[in-house]
Amino acid sequence: MARRPSSSGAPMPAVIFPGPEGRLEGRFQPASRPRAPVAMILHPHPQGGGTMNDRIVQALYKTFVNRGFATLRFNFRGVGRSQGSFDNGIGELSDAAAALDWVQSIHPEAQTTWIAGFSFGALIGMQLLMRRPEIRGFISVAPPANMYDFSFLAPCPASGIMVQGAADTVVAPIAVQKLVDKLRTQKHITIHHDEIPRANHFFEHELDDMMHSVDNYLDMRLAPDSPIK
Repeated sequence: MARRPSSSGAPMPAVIFPGPEGRLEGRFQPASRPRAPVAMILHPHPQGGGTMNDRIVQALYKTFVNRGFATLRFNFRGVGRSQGSFDNGIGELSDAAAALDWVQSIHPEAQTTWIAGFSFGALIGMQLLMRRPEIRGFISVAPPANMYDFSFLAPCPASGIMVQGAADTVVAPIAVQKLVDKLRTQKHITIHHDEIPRANHFFEHELDDMMHSVDNYLDMRLAPDSPIK
């Protein structure tokens, strides 16, 4: 008998699925109800030690699982048991697209898709957002706006939240603020922005505060009477 997922001791089924450069390794929790939404979580930079087992990635994964989403986190090419080698974000975007295809093949009836990413994963997630109109919400944690050009978000097609550490020395908070300000000039989307006091890039001692921000946002967005569709 399958155990129901929970935040403590949750079973996280290991999966292998085809990617552009060979197999990709992931953890996938199928939805427990028909027509459930889909969520995919993207990990930080592979060359900085980022994997799907990053603590922020796992925390994001668990909150979507606990909300009944069909939820996937996976290793980009060249990480863990995923085949291939690092491709400066180009191949990793292809990996993400293949991963989303795989989830949607299992849950073709899903009405809504969400994307969440941390750091480099936030960059890839926002790029995927531009290519996949079915993605209706995003969570970007410490999007590296001072390292990469985010001008591809023109226009940004969905509403979401950007969460940033106020003491982040890797991604400058002012760069994220500028990106948020730019996106907020667009019509028909709403961009939330939370800056977590004292938090560094890895939310070393503020993970609970960061997830509190994420969960408050998801509570608002997923409510039947949410003002943001």
